[in-house]
Order: sequence, then C-alpha cells, then structure tokens
Amino acid sequence: MATTDTAGSSFIDAGTETFWRANIALFSAAFATFAMLYCVQPLLPVLAERFRVTPTASSLALSIPTAALGIGIILASSVSEVSGRKHIMCWSLVIAAVLTLASAIATTWPEFLIARGLAGLALSGLPAVAMAYVSEEFNPRAGGLAMGLYIGGTGIGGMTGRLLAAFLSDVGSWRWALGTIGGISLVLSVLFWLLLPASRQFRPHEPSLRELVATGVGHLKDSGLLRLYVMGFLLMGSQVSLFNYITFRLMARPYLLSQTVVGVIFLVYVFGTASSAWAGNLVGRGSRNVLWITTAIMLGGVAISLVRPLWMVIASLAVICFGFFGAHTVASAWIGRRAKEGKALASSLYLFFYYAGASILGTATGKAWTGAGWAGVAAAIGVTLAIGLVVSVRLRRLPGLQLSSAG
Repeated sequence: MATTDTAGSSFIDAGTETFWRANIALFSAAFATFAMLYCVQPLLPVLAERFRVTPTASSLALSIPTAALGIGIILASSVSEVSGRKHIMCWSLVIAAVLTLASAIATTWPEFLIARGLAGLALSGLPAVAMAYVSEEFNPRAGGLAMGLYIGGTGIGGMTGRLLAAFLSDVGSWRWALGTIGGISLVLSVLFWLLLPASRQFRPHEPSLRELVATGVGHLKDSGLLRLYVMGFLLMGSQVSLFNYITFRLMARPYLLSQTVVGVIFLVYVFGTASSAWAGNLVGRGSRNVLWITTAIMLGGVAISLVRPLWMVIASLAVICFGFFGAHTVASAWIGRRAKEGKALASSLYLFFYYAGASILGTATGKAWTGAGWAGVAAAIGVTLAIGLVVSVRLRRLPGLQLSSAG
C-alpha cells in the first residue's frame, strides 16, 4: 500500500497498481524520446554519403538535437513548476514525433538539421520533468527503482531506435527509418497520456525569474551538485562519442559490416537496462560505491575496445553500456536527494550538462577519429572517464544523499 506523508497525501509505493501504471507510462515515454533522439546514430555514415558531408559534420545530426534538448530543458522544467508536469511531457512527445516525421522528408542538409534541432528542443519537455515527477511522486525507497526503470526505458528506446533505423535503412531507406520511428512515437505518446497518474505531490509556484536565477545559482554553488553535473557531462560525452564513431569503424576495413549488422550490435544496450535496475536498487538501499565502480567499468570497457577481434569489440560495448547506465542511474537519483528545493531545476541542470557533454564531446571526438582512428577516440574517452573516476570517488563522502524521512 502507498505510504502517507504528514499532510495525508499518498506517495507511489513499490508493488502497487499505481506504481506499475506510472512506470509503464514513464518507460513508454523514455522509449519514444530516446528512440527519436538516437535513431540517427547508426545512420551517420549513410547521412554523410547522402548529403556529402564529413564524418565530423554528420555527427551534427545528433549533436544539434542534444544541444537543443539541453538548452530547452531549463525552460521546460521552469514552466512545469508553474503549470504542472503531465501535460508538458505529453505535448513534448507529440511535437517531437511530428518533427521526426518532418526530418524524414528533408531534401537538404540544413533542412534536415533544422528539423532535428527543433525535435530535440521539443523533447526537452520530457527528461527533466520526468525526473522531477519521480522524485516528487514516488516513495523514496521506491524512487530508486522507478528511476532505474525509467532510465532502462531510455536505454531500450535508444537501442531499438538505432536497431530499427539501421534495419529499415538497409531494406528501404533512411527516410523510411525516420518515418517509422516518428509514427511509433506518436502511438506511445497516447499510451503515456492514458496511463500516467496525475501528480499528487506537485504544488505550483508563482513564476519568478529572480527566484529561478537565485535557485539555479544556488545549485551551481553547491559543490556536491556541481560534481554530479560534471559527472553527467563526462559520462554522456564518453558514451555518445564511442557510439558515434564505432559505426564508422565497423563499416570500414577489416570488418566491413552492413548497416543492419551494425544496428544489431546496439543490442548491447540490454546490458545497460539490467544495470539501471541493479544500480537503482542499490541506491535505494543507501550504497555509495556504485557510481565509482560503474565509472571504472566503463573505463575498462574502453581499454578492451582497442583489441581487433570483432567479438571482443562487441564485448567491450556491452561492458561500457553496463557501466554507463549504472552510473547515470546513480547520479540521477542523487540529484533529487541532494537538492532540497527546486528539484526540477536541479534535475534540468544535470541534464543540461549531460547533453552538453553529448554535443561538445560527441562532435569534438570526431577530430580524434580523423587524426588517429579508433586509437585516438579511445584515448580521448579514456582521459574523460579517468577524470570522471576521480570525481566519482570524491562523491562517496558527499552528505545529503541519505533517504529522506518520508522513506
């Protein structure tokens, strides 16, 4: 049964019907969001050839929407503090799905990037607001698991979007790939609207730019939150860099894999889904060691990726996914616990840094690929994660990560 706070309003507790309805809805929304966002990643070589751009320029198909998403998150989370959570997330999914369909019919590279950028901006209404919804509506002991399941949905959505896009591009075209993913996302947005319970803990705040700025500055001055923001930047920048350029590596000699086979390799994201639930459960129990351990696992996976046998390369991707999703789950859950006020803004700032890492490092690593091939990419990611490992070890002693009294 649901637990009750001192005011008598109920939180969503694990094992209840409401818990599973909310999690199915959030999983569906996460699936659609990240399928739309990442479906272009295995298509980068195809887009580079079709629009006659360089590998580094082709990465803008992902870097521009992630940058727009990161910027839009600040505005979307602020609006949700005034107008509520659910309808912001619903409209976010619908508009992004329509823009994904529009990108499928773009005839020039600028048109394509504009549609992708606007889709990324529209998607900004989902991630930060969903994290705030989880931190507000779920019992803290169930919140870690809920966050893990939500992030698992992001992993499966990203994986399926990549896999489906690669397959449809091979049997049809990249246009069919994006059109299909946009259509599926429209259906999932309806499912999300029907299943997600209305907010019970949300209390609207009067809009105040001064208060917003003061709260944001306060979050940035909090050394603990700032370290978590840095972790988001480093983790996501490393993950996107790796998967942006692994497609170029695997489609070139000595592997010469087809678009479909490269897409199938993204099934390694299943390991990330398992890691999210595992890490979320451990965070719910109060463990403080998961973040640095999962970051170290990522670093080990990058080292393995330097070998030549294909099966070892694929194994390294699975290891990296396992580490990444576990680390991201921990950092996401700790944001909600560390921030005592302005939780939606705290989450949106984390995601701003998170997607800034995807945009900046995801494109910048292209220079390493051009200059030194995969060895250059692995070296750049290795340095990034080594910094992350140092930061994550220091976060072990950060106060304010314990369960609240409501737990």
